[in-house]
Amino acid sequence: MPDSELRAWQVVLERIEGDLRDGRLTPGDRLTPERELAAQLGVGRSSVREAIRVLEVLGVVRTATGSGPSAGAMIVTTPRGGLAAFLRLQVAASGFPLTDVVRTRIVLEADVAETLAGSHADLAEVNDILDAMDADTLRRDEFLALDARFHQALAEASGNAVVAAMMAGLRSSIESYTQSGAALLDDWEATSERLRAEHRAIVAAVAEGNASTARDRIRAHIAGYSAQVAEALGASGTREADAA
Repeated sequence: MPDSELRAWQVVLERIEGDLRDGRLTPGDRLTPERELAAQLGVGRSSVREAIRVLEVLGVVRTATGSGPSAGAMIVTTPRGGLAAFLRLQVAASGFPLTDVVRTRIVLEADVAETLAGSHADLAEVNDILDAMDADTLRRDEFLALDARFHQALAEASGNAVVAAMMAGLRSSIESYTQSGAALLDDWEATSERLRAEHRAIVAAVAEGNASTARDRIRAHIAGYSAQVAEALGASGTREADAA
């Protein structure tokens, strides 16, 4: 892409960012039509389309084709999807080491646990998830899906939208890695039983208002399971190398 074209679509992004920051655009509003926006900014329509594609990937806008009131690009409030896509790509490209992702999760979730322990947040969904995880008929992938939802529900209960969005992105970025490692664990029954107990211990500390205990338990929980998965994947890689 030529530098001039790069500058052109960045001009469009900066205009939309400014309109959002200054309140001229809010969630639910539609962007100025492509032809009109191009004329206002003195750029080509292709530059406007490129900028809108970037915003769509980031989860800032949703586009609809056709004509009428539902057509065009509309401002939405779903940054989670864009953040998750960005983090997945960075992890896949080794831009963000997995160990750093895990450490960041620990920092965020420790803060979530402390915040919840000092509040009277509604933990009904969290407890419902814990009950669902007790089912004996759960497949491994179903258990892991509920596990992910448990951690996300805690973040959402804290009321911090930025932390909740980051949590969703971080977990999504290492989802395939976690599932691959879990599939290699020999004694899944014992592991899942331990994870259930750790989850309930975390929630118990939160419910009791014991912030330091809740923080320490969630740190140990994440670090312990991550190390277990890493060990399983490392052992598998060693066996494959020896076989080769």
